[in-house]
Order: sequence, then structure tokens, then C-alpha cells
Amino acid sequence: METRGLVVYLLSAFSVTILAAVFITRKEAHQPHLSALNASGSSTEKIWPDLVFSWRIVVASIIGFLGSACGTVGGVGGGGIFVPMLTLIVGFDTKSAAALSKCMIMGASAASVWYNLRVIHPIRDVPILDYDLALLFQPMLMLGITLGVSLSIVLPYWLITILIIILFLGTSSRSFFKGIEMWKEETLLKKELERQLEAFVNSRGELLIDTDYEPLNSREHKSTLQIMCSNLRWKRILVLVTVWVFFLILQFLKNDATACSLWYWVLNFLQFPIAFGVFGYEAVKLYKASKNRRMNGCTESVCEASIDWTPLHLSLCALAGLLGGTVGGLLGSGGGFILGPLLLEIGVIPQVASATATFVMLYSSSLSVVEFYFLKRFPLSYALYLMAVSMLAGFWGQLFVRKLVTSLKRASLIVFILSAVIFASAITMGVVGIEKSIHMIRDHDFMGFLDFCKNQ
Repeated sequence: METRGLVVYLLSAFSVTILAAVFITRKEAHQPHLSALNASGSSTEKIWPDLVFSWRIVVASIIGFLGSACGTVGGVGGGGIFVPMLTLIVGFDTKSAAALSKCMIMGASAASVWYNLRVIHPIRDVPILDYDLALLFQPMLMLGITLGVSLSIVLPYWLITILIIILFLGTSSRSFFKGIEMWKEETLLKKELERQLEAFVNSRGELLIDTDYEPLNSREHKSTLQIMCSNLRWKRILVLVTVWVFFLILQFLKNDATACSLWYWVLNFLQFPIAFGVFGYEAVKLYKASKNRRMNGCTESVCEASIDWTPLHLSLCALAGLLGGTVGGLLGSGGGFILGPLLLEIGVIPQVASATATFVMLYSSSLSVVEFYFLKRFPLSYALYLMAVSMLAGFWGQLFVRKLVTSLKRASLIVFILSAVIFASAITMGVVGIEKSIHMIRDHDFMGFLDFCKNQ
């Protein structure tokens, strides 16, 4: 599935689904006084099981470990797996499950970032984290998460389920075909290297065996501390933390404001100039740098992405960041389901795409975790335990897969893992969504759009 085909597929499928939803809901004559989660078949009452040793904890730990390991390697987090696992197996209510999912994503992302800071770039002498792309996507991702949370109040649960399945099937398919393309390219490259190393013949026609050859481009050996220092860019990190703090303050102020009051809407709209301001600054910087390089005949990319930073490409990146954040707000994930495949699509190599996506998700997920902690949306004991499981999984998952990629010389394995996690999320979210929708139909619950102000 080519990029253009994926865009056409998503736009057409979303349009048909939303139009069908509007047509169906117009037949509803009344709107019951239900909250958003009541309308999705859940109760607003907190359901917090006790943290005791049982088969449920064992199964949840195994799924959480595997989901975190694969999710961080692919750069998608794994929220689409965690939320169904916490509701169906452990028994949490939907709100608490979404909050705990954020805790797991934050733990896995933190461990993954710590590991990646100790790894050198596989090709170039630059940081493994692309700070330009992080600054480009992080503010839009956070803004999108806010929009996603608001949409989760308005949209009916069955519509969210259908849209998520359409999106995940499209992105997982595109990532899978991308992985196949990379696998074929790697196979050709390996065959070429094998032909070159198979035999070296000297000028007399004699076969040279067991001859040591110095690599043409030897890289200076660096200690772990030197690698970490080379991967850190403190000024960029300070900007990212500043954006994080601004969004956190606005969220706290908004939670204390009366729903749909003037102050509430002012706080909501203040997020837009912050997000677009940081995005615009980084976009202008990339556009000017890319334009200057093209005018000077330089073919080297401005950052890890291999595309030219034209206004069209920058606009598409802004929309993709918003979409990724919106999906994260709807699901309780970190937004990596869009960001991970997008980074691969714009030419970022899998190792850097995975590292950068988890780095950005660390900010978006930690923002929600801090907010949920003060709102008491999750039990602290469960959060600490699941975060510990996710942190171990994030570190060891990165270590194992990076060793495997280096050994097999197959970076496409990261892309296949990304595709598999998104596809698994589509299945789990689909099963849970269909089950809840069937219960809503049987109970004759309201299936239309909800009033935003009345269902806060």
C-alpha cells in the first residue's frame, strides 16, 4: 500500500463512517442523561481490584511485559493492548484502565529512552534521537491528545471503535509493506557484501585467505558516558520540557474551571498558540535549512528525514501529529500508533524512528500521568507495579531486539514488530468495542453523539 493509497483509504473510510453515523443518530429522538463512559457501556464508578497474587495478575504481567517490549521497540507504546488487558483480564473500569495504560507507556518509554541514550547512531556521527523531529511533533501530539479526550466525550463508542479499526488496519498494512520493501533491500545488500567478501584475489590470481582488512570508515570507540553526552542536546530538551510544563499548567487550570464556562474555553484555546508557536518555529527552521541546501546543490538531509521540507510536507506532518495525539486521547495511549509509522514514511531509519517516537511519547504520557495522579484516577500500588514491569520490558526489549538487528543486519525487524503491535491493537480494541456495542444495543442505550457540556 503506497502512501497516497493509504491517505485515500483513510479519508474515504473516515468520511463514509462519519456520514453513516450522522445519518443514524438523526433518527434518535432523545438523548438520555448519560456520561460519555456510561454511553460506552461502562460505569462512572471506579472499579479498582486489589493487588493480590492471582492468575489475573500473572497473565496481565506477561501481556504487559510483551506489549511494552514490542511497543517500545516499534515506537508505538502499546496502549491499544494495555487498555483491553486491564479491563477484560484485571477488571478495571475504562477510565482507570486508560490512566494505568499511560503509566505503563511512561515507564516503558523512560526505560527505552535511557537505553537509547547509551547507543550510538548506526550510520552517522549524530545523536540517536532526532531533536528536530521531536520539537516538530511533540507540541502537535500534546494538542491532539487534548482534542482526543474531548472527542471521546462527544463521539459514540461504536463510532470510535470503527474509526480506530480503520486507522490501525491501514497503518499496520502500510508498515508491513514498508518492512517487506526494507527486507528485500537488505537481502540485496547482504548478497552484494557476501560476493565482495567471498574471495579476494591478488594480482597473480592467488586466493588470499585469512587476511585482515581494516574497515574503510572506522569509528572512534567511545565510552558509555561519552555516548550519552553526545546524544544529549540540553537546549532542545529544555524547550521540550518548557512546552510540557505549559500544557500541564493549562490542564490543571482547566480541571478546576467550570465546564463550558468562558474561562474553560479560554484555557482550551490557549493551547493552540503554544503548540502552533513551537511547531511553527521548528517548521520555519527546517524549511529554510532545506531550501538553502537545495539552492547550494547539497543532497544531504537537514535531519533524519529524507524528504524535502516543503510547506505541503510540513502541513501534512502537523496534521499527522494532531491525528496521532487525537488517537492517543481516544485510546489512552501515547500517540505512537501514528508517529511511529509516519517517521518511517518520511525516510527515518527504524532505529532512529523507534528512539525518537518513544522519546516524544515520554513527554505526552508523563503529562497525563501527572494529571491523573492529582485527580486520583488510578491506584498507586497498581501503577507502581505495572510501571516496574513496563520499565523492565522496555529496557530488555530494546536490548534484545537491537542485538538481534545488529547480528542479522535486519533493521526491518523493527518495522515488522511495529506492524504486528498495531495489528494486535486493532484486534483487541475491535473485540472490546464490538462487545460493548452489542451490550449497548441490547440495553437500548443511546447510540448517537453526546452533548459536550452536559457530559463533562
